[in-house]
Amino acid sequence: MTDSPNALVAVLTELGWRPKVLARRLNSFAAPHGRAERMHATTPCTWLHGDRPCSPWPALVAALLSEELGRPIITTADRSWDGDIEAVSATSGLILPWTAAGSLQAVRAVAEAGSMDRRILLTSLGTGACAPAHEWLIAQPLAAQPETDTARASGLPLAAGAIDSLDNIVGHLRRIDDQMGSGTLLPLARAQLQCVQDLLTERRYTDSVGRRLHATAGELMRFAGWLSFDSGQHPQAQRYWVAGLHAAHAAGDRALGANIIGFMSCQAVDLGQIREGVTLAETARMGYPGATPRVAAILDLRRAQAHACDRSVTECRRALNAAFDRLGEAPSSSGEPDWSYWLDEATAHSMAGFCYLRLEDWSRARQHLSTALRLWDPSYPRQGAWTNIQLATTYLRQDQPEVDHAVALATRAMQTLTSEVDSTRCAGHLIQLVGDFAPYRRRSAVRQLTEQAAGLLTAR
Repeated sequence: MTDSPNALVAVLTELGWRPKVLARRLNSFAAPHGRAERMHATTPCTWLHGDRPCSPWPALVAALLSEELGRPIITTADRSWDGDIEAVSATSGLILPWTAAGSLQAVRAVAEAGSMDRRILLTSLGTGACAPAHEWLIAQPLAAQPETDTARASGLPLAAGAIDSLDNIVGHLRRIDDQMGSGTLLPLARAQLQCVQDLLTERRYTDSVGRRLHATAGELMRFAGWLSFDSGQHPQAQRYWVAGLHAAHAAGDRALGANIIGFMSCQAVDLGQIREGVTLAETARMGYPGATPRVAAILDLRRAQAHACDRSVTECRRALNAAFDRLGEAPSSSGEPDWSYWLDEATAHSMAGFCYLRLEDWSRARQHLSTALRLWDPSYPRQGAWTNIQLATTYLRQDQPEVDHAVALATRAMQTLTSEVDSTRCAGHLIQLVGDFAPYRRRSAVRQLTEQAAGLLTAR
């Protein structure tokens, strides 16, 4: 395609699209791929008259049109639009063997992100989102011990005590995220991951120390993926999580691997990929033997949320019952992973409330969400904001809406997200809720809430 305007006209004609349709489809296409850019409806008209679109639109045009027609339409080699930028899958460079060497390559691929700077990452959707999880499940060894040796024979020795300190740092970062949100923490997580990568590739350590180091890398990538997801950077989140799966496998840490897949399920549901969310949640639970009650409860709650969004009432309730049963069990003799600390009774009730909200069982949803707020630990402000958003939704969507009560709850969440917590994901759900107040926009409280939401949207 050497003459981009003429070629674009031909493709739009083949699809039966007007330029405004292309603009609308591109705006819809950009969002799930973690791009915040949006264009005016008339912008593609200027392209047809010879204007060159700026990044990321050339790569997104190529990806969208290729997807629509099932063949490559605009390639890096033959277009005149910013030809040095291309769109690639989030898993580019991460199709690797499930070995210690594969784990090292995965860590390097995401820790040294400079090679991806001239690429637009596209979120893996549909069956592509599930493929890494299925590969991880199949790769699990039948024996209790992992099949791969992680030891490294050269370099200065690395003691196990150093990994304790690294894990403590990761624990502090997780708790800062609880208090502040994801917006400012991703650079810190990346810097920490770079440090761990240097240790993995330059120091000498035994197999047992190597497994712990791979587990530390895996949890850092799980955490960086969560920060990216909470910030709306969906392709980057997938990239961290796929790499984290490799590290968890090398470490022989099935709980960590299953937890990563649980987060992948949560993302799929958020993106409207409900079937994939269910598949991922079931894969995570299938791949974990259930040794620790809290981890098993986390995975069952992820299953419940996915089934709720799929409107599978029986499966959702079964998973919820299993989760609360496991949460009530005595802790494992080996202890619970530190990363599982966040699941307490309040959070479990909040997640159950989310499930019943999706099932439109307003009474049960409100019961769980109210319990969650009563038990809520104020040191988790994002969780409080999220629960208030869900509870407000129950009052607004019930047969006889209680608008004032819903406004009060939404306002509390707004205050948290404005003054305490930087969470693009929470802010997005709140702004969606505010949109549901449109039939009541003449009320002064609703007008005030709408104005505050506009300010929050601008800030984000």
